[in-house]
Amino acid sequence: MTISTVAVTGGNGKIGTAILEHLAESGYDTANISRGSRREEVSDTYVRTDLLDAGETYGALAKTGADAVVHMGTIPDPYSNPTYRVYESNVMSAMHVLEASDALGLEAVCLPSSINAIGSEHQERPADVQYLPVDEEHPRTPDDSYGIAKHAMEVTADGFGRRPSTDLTIASLRYPWVMTEPEMREHFVESDRSIDGVATAHPATTRDVLFSYLHVEDAAAIARKSIEADFSGHEVFWAVAGDTTMGVPTKDVIAEYFPNAEIRTAFDGYETIVDLARSRELLGWTPERSWRDL
Repeated sequence: MTISTVAVTGGNGKIGTAILEHLAESGYDTANISRGSRREEVSDTYVRTDLLDAGETYGALAKTGADAVVHMGTIPDPYSNPTYRVYESNVMSAMHVLEASDALGLEAVCLPSSINAIGSEHQERPADVQYLPVDEEHPRTPDDSYGIAKHAMEVTADGFGRRPSTDLTIASLRYPWVMTEPEMREHFVESDRSIDGVATAHPATTRDVLFSYLHVEDAAAIARKSIEADFSGHEVFWAVAGDTTMGVPTKDVIAEYFPNAEIRTAFDGYETIVDLARSRELLGWTPERSWRDL
């Protein structure tokens, strides 16, 4: 079956709206499934839905006639809601979307994982980086509610993906801070990105997020690529920019911040310390935008 209509949950948000715009530009009909009032003018259909209600989620996807769904409608950090709400939003909403998509015979589901699935910026401990570059098989050791929830979401998707009766293509995208150009100018171009300078930098641009970031348009592109892909079951993908957030070569960043990590490849420029091979090979995606070009 050819995908013609794509539902995006949380289409009112920054990333969700960018995905809707990108999908529309790519020729897809779109539906925004969100909890609140409509705040975008892109989608062809808008359905107001509580994604923590399994029946409402099923009904919304059925109403839109979607062939695939990009699920972005989750709580994005552990700070503004009780712990159980953060976990519930990320894990149970994904469960409802997967269950409904499977029952309705959708082609593909894209889930919003996070760099925090491995244990990152929100937890009490520094990120436990064991080897570089970090690939999708790197151990996941989160201890905060958001990271634990993203880990659990990936495990839930693993379960759906291994069912013989399930024909879904399921992609979990490990996003870092997804940024607009004005945000990149403020936090990178107009700030000190030297080793000494990052001591006062925004925490989402430094060590515990592997010095990673992603332009919002690249984030939208990989979401589209994930629902168009031709793999079976569930796969996790890193979705980060091709370079670091630092103004010094990557080998110097590694020497300063990850001296005990096993180095598995040579670093000879400003390249990311995250392995993007799987995203390139299975999705045909490579990030196209860098803060250094601004």
